[in-house]
Amino acid sequence: MRIMDILEDSPVIAAVKNDEGLKHSLESECQMVFILYGSICNVADIVGQIKERGKLAIVHVDLTAGLGSKEVAVDFIRQHTGADGIISTKPQMVKRAMELGLLGVQRAFIIDSMALSTTRKQMDAFHPDLVEVMPGIIPRVLKEIRGYTDIPLIAGGLISNKKDVMAALSAGADAISTTNEALWMA
Repeated sequence: MRIMDILEDSPVIAAVKNDEGLKHSLESECQMVFILYGSICNVADIVGQIKERGKLAIVHVDLTAGLGSKEVAVDFIRQHTGADGIISTKPQMVKRAMELGLLGVQRAFIIDSMALSTTRKQMDAFHPDLVEVMPGIIPRVLKEIRGYTDIPLIAGGLISNKKDVMAALSAGADAISTTNEALWMA
């Protein structure tokens, strides 16, 4: 199934930061789970639980304890976890994931115009599979990014209610990621 089909069917992505959130994500309608916690000791088990439920498991390599900031961390995820992809703020990590056949999600914190410009240059340079824009409650910026790329956009961060979800989707986001479990069940 194509990634856009998955996002269209299930535009809310469960972003889990602990075992309790993982449990709730497994019971949710979400088809994709962002893993924002864990270590090299338990990430394979976390991924396994998600995969058993038929969901896509995307590991945030920057937040997985015991993994470094070198591309070999992505190799580890590929060889030892069964994850479908990775998230990182580091373009070289996302590029490596894509080279290995994993989904590569570039997380971008848009805090000012310079960060927005850098994000555009990164997308132009290597075209990640997905871009997660944070914070996701900035519709004007989402519209601007949508205007110059067809890369699937995920709005994440500070999305706390259905109104935020609808605003992000209306502004051009293809999906939203949230740790707000109430939105996973909506």
